[in-house]
Amino acid sequence: MSSPLAKPQIIAHVQKGLNYTVFDSKWIPCSSKFVCLGNFPRGTGVMQIYEVQQGEARLVKEVEKPKPIKCGTFGATSLQQRHIATGDFDGNLNIWNLEMPDVPVYSVKAHKEIVNGIDGVGGLGIGDGAPEIVTGSRDGTVKVWDPRQKDSPVANMEPVEGETKRDCWTVAFGHAFNDQDRCVCAGYDNGDIKLFDLRNMSLRWETNIKNGVCAVEFDRKDINMNKLVATSLEGKFHVFDMRTQHPTKGFASVSEKAHKSTIWQVKHLPQNREIFMTAGGAGNLHLWKYEYPAQRSKKDSDDMDVGVAGSVNLLQNVTLSTQPIASLDWSPDKQGLCVCSGFDQSVRVLIVTKLNAV
Repeated sequence: MSSPLAKPQIIAHVQKGLNYTVFDSKWIPCSSKFVCLGNFPRGTGVMQIYEVQQGEARLVKEVEKPKPIKCGTFGATSLQQRHIATGDFDGNLNIWNLEMPDVPVYSVKAHKEIVNGIDGVGGLGIGDGAPEIVTGSRDGTVKVWDPRQKDSPVANMEPVEGETKRDCWTVAFGHAFNDQDRCVCAGYDNGDIKLFDLRNMSLRWETNIKNGVCAVEFDRKDINMNKLVATSLEGKFHVFDMRTQHPTKGFASVSEKAHKSTIWQVKHLPQNREIFMTAGGAGNLHLWKYEYPAQRSKKDSDDMDVGVAGSVNLLQNVTLSTQPIASLDWSPDKQGLCVCSGFDQSVRVLIVTKLNAV
């Protein structure tokens, strides 16, 4: 029988109370700093930079913005510049130089309503091809932007005439393993998940998981699609094996119910794609590991390849708060270091131990 200490432990290293509602928190690549994005009670936006030093989070910079900031990504920037792209409540996409964050280096009115989700690819040495940003909005559209091109998106995925607009809650890049290939996955409030192929500008696959999709993430953005995790309201998440697509059955998947409350977020460990963390509506974090089946595909009765789903094991869980934890970000540089923020107006730096042992 293995000792409980042999398992990974989730340790709260730093906790910082904030005087605003924080929606997103992100590590600044190649640093011990992180950014918090949110809104002040007076209805304006706020961006704060903290540095972790000797067990404390020290405020380095604070900037107030006209509109509340919902989400951010470093995915489309170079390691030299480290510019953050943000989406706000007014539908704006802005890119900020954190050294001089008063005026955005790029700004576009991306959507008619709030930008709920954002992701980037082609920066930080992750993903081949051009740097691109994807935004998803309450207005029902998903748009892809090239920061080198002003005003108009390079792709716009919107409902066709007469189709009802669904609130897009989450977006993620994947399949960016060469100069041409790239996919965007989007999750919607009615449980729809759509996979858009940017190379062919087509809808490659869609499914419905019966509950609003809060977060989607590929285990890696810069490889031939391998796995996709989608989390939802009411505590369920699904892991899709993206290697084998059957013409009618689509991708094989396994689902797991973590708890009864919403799973707000999922993030894969940058140093091991089989390990991921989910953040929940009851203030809890769950650390999971995906186990592959003996064979990832088999032939069906028509001699077509059909995927075989693996299984998911819970490695550890912890309750940090009574309020939802809405954002989570692993440090790209230091394994096991992560930052999370919740609706208790707190940001926490966590250390997850023994990740090499699992």
